Amino acid sequence: MPFATACCVALDGAVGHLIDVQTDVSAGQPTTVVVGRADALLREGVDRVRMAISNTDLRWPATKRCTFLFSPADLRKSGTHFDLAMAVSLLAADGQLEPPWLDRTAFIGELTLAGGLRPALGVLPMALAAAAGGVRRIYVPEPQAAEATMVPGLEVIGVRSLGQAVASLSGDEPPDAPPVAAATGLRLITWRGDERLDELDLADLRGMAEEKYAVEISAAGGHPVQLSGPKGCGKTSLAERMPTILPDLTPEESLESTALHSLAGVLDAGRGMVVRPPFAAPHHGASKVSVVGGGSGRVQPGEISRTHCGVLLLDEFPLFRTDVIEALRQPLENGDITIARRDESVTLPAGCILVLASNPCPCA
Repeated sequence: MPFATACCVALDGAVGHLIDVQTDVSAGQPTTVVVGRADALLREGVDRVRMAISNTDLRWPATKRCTFLFSPADLRKSGTHFDLAMAVSLLAADGQLEPPWLDRTAFIGELTLAGGLRPALGVLPMALAAAAGGVRRIYVPEPQAAEATMVPGLEVIGVRSLGQAVASLSGDEPPDAPPVAAATGLRLITWRGDERLDELDLADLRGMAEEKYAVEISAAGGHPVQLSGPKGCGKTSLAERMPTILPDLTPEESLESTALHSLAGVLDAGRGMVVRPPFAAPHHGASKVSVVGGGSGRVQPGEISRTHCGVLLLDEFPLFRTDVIEALRQPLENGDITIARRDESVTLPAGCILVLASNPCPCA
């Protein structure tokens, strides 16, 4: 059969779309064609897939015409995580795999030239979208299997290489493969990370009865609060401890918050799902994109989305740029942020408690 389909997921902000990677291998002038609004990063995947198949002792149909269609064709697709689905669908179309084994199965992962896999950003929201679209089994890079298993009712198979994925689909013994390389966005310095905040508690602070009462009211009702006072009076200490009096996230909030962290590439799968309200305190020199989201290429969640269901502290609030402050007006009113570009519009959750801290005057 010269035609086969494998499933993958395209992300539009925090929304996932199930994509059919359809491949046709037929007689004709030897060439490879990619259609379906694939960006340059995805088109480069043809070369990665070709070398990965060749270096896995599988056969690339070099004497035939290979056509990749990413359907639906009107959606914009971007990213390197389509590589594994492209390789599997091509092998099935060329007769090296049985197409029925791909039914209700999704494939996520970037391929190396040697046939190994690399991690992908946003595996959790991709797995959520796949499960909602009727997928019952998903192949992901081995280190991200724990992340995908957070989705109930989904069989997750973690693999290290294309060879292991093909062996699993064929029912053969998976070959040995080197471990998947760590993601490039891992935090290397953790001495001032989340572990420090885990040890804080509002009960640690003595005195400040009125200030504590204001923070408690803000936490109970989800209201913004502004703390003003001279340096060293305890404004930051109060704000950092606000999450400690908030309840654990509900299962729905936990899954949503974890998906946003996965999309931003800051999820530590080893710690499991995000169950406590997140906290962030960006520097007053932070750009608008880093606070509200955006960026070049794929839209990334900003701090206001990463602290969804949590607390966002803007310390030294008067020193923040005017465009950052103005950009916060709409998400604080609506609980979400819409980032519009020329050819796309992405909406992300932004339901956080805003805490402002400032000095009475510039001279403190």
